[in-house]
Amino acid sequence: MAARLTVIAGPTAVGKGTVVKHILENYPDVALSVSATTRAPRPGEVDGVDYYFWTHEQFDAAIARGEMLEYAIVHGVNKYGTPRGPVTAAMASGKLVILEIDLQGARQVRAAMPEARLVFIAPPSWDELVRRLEGRGTESAEEQERRLATARVELAAQSEFDHIVINDEVARCAAEVVNLMQS
Repeated sequence: MAARLTVIAGPTAVGKGTVVKHILENYPDVALSVSATTRAPRPGEVDGVDYYFWTHEQFDAAIARGEMLEYAIVHGVNKYGTPRGPVTAAMASGKLVILEIDLQGARQVRAAMPEARLVFIAPPSWDELVRRLEGRGTESAEEQERRLATARVELAAQSEFDHIVINDEVARCAAEVVNLMQS
């Protein structure tokens, strides 16, 4: 059977990025899908590695040609999304491809590629999610409240996913995700 795309989503501060980083460092047959964006590269970011850095015109043309699996406009300014070509090429080469996106992006991928496997990363509890968000210390109190309100909406959508994996411990969670990818 051909490899399938696995979409990882979940609420803020649940540790999606940490789990994906662990998977990429410990499972060489897994590739991360590179997103495209219209924002400028930050210092040290490499085109085609961190993101595909596109102009608004390039991005709009890719949308018009149906080449985006999913996309969104963030903060009303820059576009972010997943080009279909690199994902299908990586899958065709036998790689297990992982895509870390938000709930809306996961819904778009489900519509564009129904065979994709959607995995929801959930916290052990609401209190633990709040503790992790506050513990990061990277958001203001207002931003934390906004993110927690979004997290409630995201948690309510768990049933839309094929699998729910609790991130109680990073290595265990990562192993469970990879087992799902390989099944």
